[in-house]
Amino acid sequence: MNKDFNHDRGKPRTAAVPPRTINVHKFAESRASELESLHSIVKERLSNDFKSQRSKRRRTTGHDNRLAKSRARKKQKAGEDNVTSPVHLENDKKKLPRHVRRKLELTKNSLDGFSTSGDGTKRLRTHLWHAKRFTMTKLWGFHLPLGVQGSGRGSRALLKKLKGGVLVHDASYCSAVQLEGPEDLLLSILETVLVPSPCSHCEDARSDILSGAINGSAELHHVGAVFSQTIAPVTYMWQPQQCRNADTKVDHSNICGEQQKIDGCSSLRRLWVWIHAAAFREGYNALQNACERQVDAAGTRVSCISLENHLGKLEVMGSRASQLLQKMLHPSTCSSVNSSLVKYASYIENDDQIPSSAIFSLSVYDPRFLDKDITNASEAKVQDTLSYKKDESGGNGTPKRDMKLLPCSFLEPEGSHGLSECIDLWDTKKDIDPPIEENILCMEKHRQRMELFRIGDMSTGRQQPSSERRFSRFCPILLLRSDSQKTSIIRWSIILPLSWIKVFWMAIVTNGAQAIGLREKHWISCELGLPCFPREFPDCSAYACFMALEEAAYDKKSELRSPHTRTWKVPVPSPWDSLRLALEGLNGAAHSWVQHEQLLPNDMIRNIAMNNPYLRSCKTETESSCSAPFEGFVARTCNVLAQFLDEIKASHLLLFPKVLHSKKCIGKFIKDEKILNEDADGVIYQINQDQKLCLVRVLLHAYREGSFEEGAVVCAPHIDDVMLWTTRSEISKGELQVPESFARSCFSQQATGKWEFQVPEEPAAKESCRLPIGFITTGFVRGSKKPVAVALCEAVCLARLREEQWKAVDVRKRRKEIYVLVRNLRSTAYRLALASIVLEQWEDDLECM
Repeated sequence: MNKDFNHDRGKPRTAAVPPRTINVHKFAESRASELESLHSIVKERLSNDFKSQRSKRRRTTGHDNRLAKSRARKKQKAGEDNVTSPVHLENDKKKLPRHVRRKLELTKNSLDGFSTSGDGTKRLRTHLWHAKRFTMTKLWGFHLPLGVQGSGRGSRALLKKLKGGVLVHDASYCSAVQLEGPEDLLLSILETVLVPSPCSHCEDARSDILSGAINGSAELHHVGAVFSQTIAPVTYMWQPQQCRNADTKVDHSNICGEQQKIDGCSSLRRLWVWIHAAAFREGYNALQNACERQVDAAGTRVSCISLENHLGKLEVMGSRASQLLQKMLHPSTCSSVNSSLVKYASYIENDDQIPSSAIFSLSVYDPRFLDKDITNASEAKVQDTLSYKKDESGGNGTPKRDMKLLPCSFLEPEGSHGLSECIDLWDTKKDIDPPIEENILCMEKHRQRMELFRIGDMSTGRQQPSSERRFSRFCPILLLRSDSQKTSIIRWSIILPLSWIKVFWMAIVTNGAQAIGLREKHWISCELGLPCFPREFPDCSAYACFMALEEAAYDKKSELRSPHTRTWKVPVPSPWDSLRLALEGLNGAAHSWVQHEQLLPNDMIRNIAMNNPYLRSCKTETESSCSAPFEGFVARTCNVLAQFLDEIKASHLLLFPKVLHSKKCIGKFIKDEKILNEDADGVIYQINQDQKLCLVRVLLHAYREGSFEEGAVVCAPHIDDVMLWTTRSEISKGELQVPESFARSCFSQQATGKWEFQVPEEPAAKESCRLPIGFITTGFVRGSKKPVAVALCEAVCLARLREEQWKAVDVRKRRKEIYVLVRNLRSTAYRLALASIVLEQWEDDLECM
């Protein structure tokens, strides 16, 4: 049998390569008969009528042009004979529809500035993303996300995400003011407007702040005394001296005097002060006014520049925030601050070792290009730069970091086009190149897919931008770690150019972070025990403006209800002036209700002595049109509270702002039997009769039961009320209640719109009435495992209550907390609560959200 041998049997057979292109005409010609038969079948079924049926058209009159013709005939009858001429039709081009113009505007990515709506309201760079998912509101000149669409609930799931995931908030509505000049002059300016000033910190903390290693928090005031009107809480940061590029040219002759060209300009520094949008214009005017005053006094010039439309901020918080940033942010070796790269690389693996308020200046890759190769390469580069000294612990527990800069080299990848030079975010005079446009990235991905499937022309190169605009694959950022001493939740702030906001926002969201609005941010601030601006800052003009909008919205919502379902009106801005009544009512029987009826808050304010340093009006022409709602201030640092007590000669009051600095703990003061002063009652009344209200922030926990709402009144209990709650296991329903008539009329609105506390006249109301000493600014958050409310209470009243409660019990039963009564404005029942003064737990209360 003859066998055919295949000599190529051992060789593997190669499949035929598919053609690179497909000719559609040849394909149709080879199957012409099939297509004709299909067309004939369809033609018979449609009776040779290929028009779409009118009942199935989306717009049945969209094809009809008779309406346009009728409009032209009407114009002709009106006297416009040439409306149909070609010249008129060419000139009279119709404006594009609004949704088309809006889409074109929102897709732009300009270097700076915000897009605006028709009324001039600014839109965030993430406005389009938020508008599809959130309820938007107009506030502080921006379209801001109020919260997730719905009934305003969802706090339980939000708190769960906070403790087990990551949350992100676009805070680009906050802006910075840049001050540039000699260091000593900048310090003198900050000393007049900031409380506490950088010079008031300890030596180690001051050196870290001035070196740019950490940021500082303070309250911005108008130029004047310490107790002048507060503008807003601010965060300030210094540019490290080594960060200044050699090519940054500064006109020294305009900044320094002739005799200070050498010595003065050698210490030329730059400073950023971050201010909330609600008080940015007022804060900027105050800083500008302070700089002008220093120019007149010292003869040296300090520049004050607004960075309102140049920088943005993203806030990332949650238990897994550091892991998300570690996954997304990969520094490049072109970072101009290699010491920050070293610190970031050394701390990123050990999140607990990151110092409070630390600042990292980095240049990171575009998060859209992060793949395994880039990630591994960036990690290798970071490990190669870990030749640094061990951190030496400072006196205040904050590690000292080596801020010496190393020379950087920019490594340009192959095939890159139009990449930015290696610049730092502090170089505001240089334009930072925006990220590569999305359409270019889409074309590049499409080309790569075509190459993968071997479709199309292989000779086609990469997609190049049509314009000559420069783009970059690297972005300079500032990474700020918020103070983690008061809370266990990790919070980061990313400061970056506005043109990069959308890129980083999408990267953070796609990596598992949940976006939040202003409502959710308020819930989180209450859960963490931090103040929220401007809700909890009644001594600021921004609070009055914000509450005016809240009151208008509340009135509008109330008018939509029917009269039989409408509840009685309550004061939306809390009547803080009514707290003056408690200063006399807590001093025994010598000051009866008759005296309170004769001395109303308005009469007290008129009789105030203006020679007291705490009563001076430090308002300037640069203040906002909204004035402060009450004559007083909120003590947010231990030094301010201690200074207030020393000034009014009331250091004997049972307030312990300096307990953190002393060797004694507050427990030793509680056990001290000689600490109570029997002769302090008359002194307290004489001192506080003509003084400003001094409020302190307290945390309220319900003693047994109760849910505290925002705006609830905090009252001073009698000692019998405290004993009734603490000694008895159950309390009947009728006890510790006020009549409903008094609950409706205890706060009445005057013709001027101001709310005042009305003294009850009925005997039953007089017996059950308790004087107000504060108001709740943030109520309980639903779903919180440890519900806590935040209130602002009068400091002297709290000290008087503590003294009264300590006298009534044995030394061993004294508590650090103060018993107070809380009543919701639409309720008749009092609830006992424990008030903890924040300044007795922490040195300051400046950190806010």
